[in-house]
Amino acid sequence: MDDVRRGGKRQAAPFSRGEPKADPKPPGRKPGGQYGRQAVRAAPKRVDEWVSVQCPLWCPSCHGRVRVKGKATQYQIDIPRIRPWTTGFEIQVGECGECGCRVQGRDPRQTSNAVTVGTVQLGPGVIAFAAYLNKVGGMSYGKIASLLKELVGLEVARSALCRALARLARRAEPTYEALVQKVRASPIVYPDETGWREGGRSAWLWAHATPSATVYSIERGRGYTEAAKILGADYPGIIGADGWAPYRLFRHATLQTCLAHLLRRCDEMLETATRGGVRFPRKIKTILKDALELRDRRDARQISPHGLRVAKGRLEARMGRALCARITNAANRRFAKHLTRYEDALFVFLDRPDLEATNWPAEHAIRPAVVNRKSCGGNRTQRGARTQAVLMSLLRTCHQQGHSVIRLLTKMLREPTPRPQRLLLPSYCGW
Repeated sequence: MDDVRRGGKRQAAPFSRGEPKADPKPPGRKPGGQYGRQAVRAAPKRVDEWVSVQCPLWCPSCHGRVRVKGKATQYQIDIPRIRPWTTGFEIQVGECGECGCRVQGRDPRQTSNAVTVGTVQLGPGVIAFAAYLNKVGGMSYGKIASLLKELVGLEVARSALCRALARLARRAEPTYEALVQKVRASPIVYPDETGWREGGRSAWLWAHATPSATVYSIERGRGYTEAAKILGADYPGIIGADGWAPYRLFRHATLQTCLAHLLRRCDEMLETATRGGVRFPRKIKTILKDALELRDRRDARQISPHGLRVAKGRLEARMGRALCARITNAANRRFAKHLTRYEDALFVFLDRPDLEATNWPAEHAIRPAVVNRKSCGGNRTQRGARTQAVLMSLLRTCHQQGHSVIRLLTKMLREPTPRPQRLLLPSYCGW
């Protein structure tokens, strides 16, 4: 059973929910009065074209005379015909009379100063659109090229898209480094990691999520050294993570372990436990659920601060007695040993309303990477892995802050000198 359970948790395991039900529910909404509230799309505020549709003068069923009684309105929202927009720049070139240096003009819409090699370039909108489709949508370069040809009529090679995204990542390096510093300055960080591939070898994609930013990194290892590259060895804040051992090595940080992982482990143990072996996981599960209920009462203002401290002390005492009791079952002893290591990190969230009891922010940050991994399987080179990490960090942070990805990347490509984007570096705000 342990081998089967571990196999289901492997990073490359196929997604499966078991055998389908013999009598599944019918698809779609329920009929009749159980349908629920019917959602209707709101009428558009702007109409670009009005079309007058005349009523037939003769009934198509009985061919009788038709009398017009009124009007009805219908709206249709569609994508207009798109074609590539080509801009030509006639650039004046001069020479300095003092030093003889070559000088040329630059328009704010230009993305490069190249005039000898690479005079025909992809615009910033195309590159930003391709970056979104590749890093968020998980589409391959070949599929993006096919989409651009079908939708816009623009023919572009896969290699051109790959090089364009690499250039975009180099432009985004200052912003990425500024985001790393922002994560290190955040009082709460939720890290997580998942399997990746780099050049056909095993690697790990790390995600460090905060309330206003997310930073990804792709490393060959899964230890403390790799985690400290983003957080820093002297990180003084709170780390909300799962039970992975390297997070305990941050000596200056406070650790909050994920209660969801512990509850799932209790359920897995109860599936195979027999006789007296079920008592310990049931007891732990009850304590953890009582802690979550206490958090809900605190958030609903149903308990005073003094009552919260008293209730938390009772939970800690119950957990201490459960861990000090004599345990004979081998699986329960392993679980108790794990809980003893994290005993001080179980109920930190009760003292901090801005701290989550689970590491769901990191789990949410990992999901876009998992979508990408299903289509690409990883990166072929170290430069490609760096491009992946930098662009995913910017795109995810834009999503968190509600900014337009296309607009930000277009602005970044048009700047003469790469610099951090202040739009993605606001002052710290809570969840």
